[in-house]
Amino acid sequence: MTTTTTPRPLGSSDLTVFPLNLGGNVFGWTADRDQSFAVLDAYAEAGGNFLDTADSYSAWVPGNSGGESETIIGEWLASRRNRSDIVVATKVARHPDFTGLAPATIKGAAEASLRRLGTDHIDLYYTHFDDESVPVEDIVTALDELVREGKVRAVAVSNISPKRLEASLAFSEREGLARYVALQPHYSLVSRDTYEGERQAIAERYGLAVLPYYALASGFLTGKYRPETVDSVTSARAGGAAKHLQTERGRKVLAALDEVASAHGAELASVALAWLTAQPGVVAPIASARTPEQLPALLASATLELSEAELALLTDASA
Repeated sequence: MTTTTTPRPLGSSDLTVFPLNLGGNVFGWTADRDQSFAVLDAYAEAGGNFLDTADSYSAWVPGNSGGESETIIGEWLASRRNRSDIVVATKVARHPDFTGLAPATIKGAAEASLRRLGTDHIDLYYTHFDDESVPVEDIVTALDELVREGKVRAVAVSNISPKRLEASLAFSEREGLARYVALQPHYSLVSRDTYEGERQAIAERYGLAVLPYYALASGFLTGKYRPETVDSVTSARAGGAAKHLQTERGRKVLAALDEVASAHGAELASVALAWLTAQPGVVAPIASARTPEQLPALLASATLELSEAELALLTDASA
């Protein structure tokens, strides 16, 4: 079943994307190849076109070496013959063979990602984690060369200080080089402090598309982690989610989500993502699904409209 949504422009790029960015961090980790294909098929069938991965996914798994997620996505694109329909985002800086952001590392990592993805271009290429040993001018210039070569359509940035983000954007504009069109911050109802403030001000000033990661706080905002059930939940991310139960903010947010979700007959995850999507500059929160059964709640966020009062209730609870 296709969800009726309007594609959203991705910052100043010529890319338009579905308002839910499907996270690929689980592919090759908690979802094997067949499970990953099933999730990807269901997402595309619902009208989704925006995949997020990284060259380092999932190097942390025993027996993996990094690039497993890209490889699965590449095999899926080839088998479904739908490359032109899908916006593929991947990242550089954390692959065991390509650590950091030296220009040669960026170029080598991009070539390796292209091979794994089985494509001649990456739609959106991120610096995953900043490398402060490299001047921003060198990083931006290396990314610009990839764009000029046609290997990358647009560039973006994730974990970076406000000072280095501002310097990167200013250098791009001054020199007429490829400029970051999107920012991927850690941002959710229980994690607002990292993004709101300086980074948000810079994103608004430069018109960056905001694509939050950990949008569901490792599953906490799905509501499956409760004081009475947390010990019985088996998940690779249970520890990261359960910590929010120990905070007043986490408990208040769950109560507010319960209230709003009940009013809409919706899942908590749908409401949490809809709140994010309603924030200034946010184009598509990132959320991942291990099985197709987990997708409907995520997809529903694309069409769920919250009232001003409901948004305010959630904002106040998460303050």
